[in-house]
Amino acid sequence: MPTSFVSANSPFARLRFVLVETSHPGNVGSVARAMKTMGFSDLVLVNPRFPDVLTHPEAIALASGAVDVLENAVIVSTIKEALEGCDLAAAVSARLREFSPPVLDPRELAQKLSLAESVKLALVLGNERFGLPNEIVEKCNYLIQIPTNPEYSSLNLAQAVQVLAYECRYALVGSLKSESSIGFKGDIAAPTDIDAMFVHLEQGLIALQFIDPASPKKLMPRLKRLFSRTQLEMEEVNILRGMAKKMLDKK
Repeated sequence: MPTSFVSANSPFARLRFVLVETSHPGNVGSVARAMKTMGFSDLVLVNPRFPDVLTHPEAIALASGAVDVLENAVIVSTIKEALEGCDLAAAVSARLREFSPPVLDPRELAQKLSLAESVKLALVLGNERFGLPNEIVEKCNYLIQIPTNPEYSSLNLAQAVQVLAYECRYALVGSLKSESSIGFKGDIAAPTDIDAMFVHLEQGLIALQFIDPASPKKLMPRLKRLFSRTQLEMEEVNILRGMAKKMLDKK
């Protein structure tokens, strides 16, 4: 069974994507891209239509930078081989079956994955046109349904993988905001630095005669309350102290 290039100690090594009898090489490439954007790399194909799908030009083109996922993927001939090394399996299907394992949505499944820290889970997706046969669904522990518009519930393979991968990543690492590289993030100011800033700012406001030191009323407590609703960074504290200095220089 495949060895993922994601560290074995990483939570992302605990999820495998299994594609059963995939028809289009481009879809395999798009799945690889969807997986990599969320940090996953363990991909297994069961009897794909094209034996050379992992090196097919269309797959490589649509992987778009996720060729390493394709290079580490494995092709097997049976679902039993694909699930080797996994503790649980979840079939992904847009339709309910008369006899099926318990039905979960992606978020519920992701929560189960995050709570079971030693469990390896396989997400099993079927052919683009026919989906998964009943005999494979019945081998799985869960049936996953993505809540979509009931009037148009069609998701292509890569879209379904993207939804599942996102939910699992979010559950495994918590809020994605803390990981984002978008935007500037400075050092959080220490309480002592913030207190010193308020002293400096008060001196500047007194210098401008905006505050009467004999009767300051509640301006400073209100300013403190205002800034307490933000998480001041050190650079912002320095800006405010620079403003206070200019107020004092003006006097």
